[in-house]
Amino acid sequence: MDATDRQRYRDNLQAEIDGAALYRALAEIEAGGELATVYTRLAEAEERHAEIWRTKLREAGAADLPAQPGWRTRTLIALARRFGAGLILPTVVQQEQADSAKYDLQEEAREAGMGAEERSHARLFRAIGEQAPGLQGGSIARLEGRHRAGGGNALRAAVLGANDGLVSNASLVMGVAGAELAGRSILVTGLAGLMAGSLSMALGEWLSVQSARELFEHQIGIEREELLAAPEEEAEELALIYQAKGLDPEQARVLGQRLVQDQQAALDTLAREELGIDPEELGGSAWVAATTSFLLFAVGAIIPVLPYFFVEGMTAVAVSVVLSVIGLFAIGAAITVITGRNALVSGLRQVLFGVAAAAITFGVGRLVGASLAG
Repeated sequence: MDATDRQRYRDNLQAEIDGAALYRALAEIEAGGELATVYTRLAEAEERHAEIWRTKLREAGAADLPAQPGWRTRTLIALARRFGAGLILPTVVQQEQADSAKYDLQEEAREAGMGAEERSHARLFRAIGEQAPGLQGGSIARLEGRHRAGGGNALRAAVLGANDGLVSNASLVMGVAGAELAGRSILVTGLAGLMAGSLSMALGEWLSVQSARELFEHQIGIEREELLAAPEEEAEELALIYQAKGLDPEQARVLGQRLVQDQQAALDTLAREELGIDPEELGGSAWVAATTSFLLFAVGAIIPVLPYFFVEGMTAVAVSVVLSVIGLFAIGAAITVITGRNALVSGLRQVLFGVAAAAITFGVGRLVGASLAG
């Protein structure tokens, strides 16, 4: 064993000591509640992991092994005891998520099953974070029905897609108009910008959604393997999640055991409860997302180009500016459906930013055009 392995074992041991200490402290803070049991079980798992790394270090002849939590963990514990667990819970959730794959490339950890347990801890903390009170404003709003995530996200994507098309193509059209190109050249440029931007947006959206789907499929595949290899552990994990959501331990245990009796039903439930994934949807269709993105961008991008189908010169420029201003204001006002802000203020702000971008490109085009002509 070389020095690199010993340092890795030492770092792993320190991380497990930190986790165990933090979970023990959270269990004390939640004394008398269902979460106390959950945190205690998590602490026990971290202590088992710590003992594995401690043993390996001793076998390697290492001395002065870490025994106390680090300063960061001590600070989190102090804050939780002073102000409540809700203050540090978002930080813990993020840390668990970041650490969920830390053992995947460590052979010793995989052999001991620690990777699966770390992923389980991350999913469990996400479930706790969604239920816990305190500083989790977004979660509380979502539970209260004030944060219409599905519809809100779709509307946001529609508004911003049209906005991207309008602002980018208006700026492009104004830039070439500033260079005093012929009307037909501006029209061709605008249509080329529309197609290029729409295709780029569609490809980006397809890649984004398809990558998410592949990640979800991979995560579900891991759950399937873990369910086949250790159904009792998966039942226990489900029981802990249901405890975190408020069921008493016995009900949670019975529910977890019943769910794993049917492997397909158990896998669907694990995907929904642990991963937050609908196994039937997997985040939606990449092709639908790409097509929608293409059309939305094109709707915005066609607005500043329309006048050049019918008129030329400064008349076309003026009409293009007017249509673009109207479109920008409408988009800014539409955004307030999501933000809840004043529609007039939001619309005027959108007009200001969009016109500023177009004016800059018009000026650049005028300078370049004059330079080339001179």
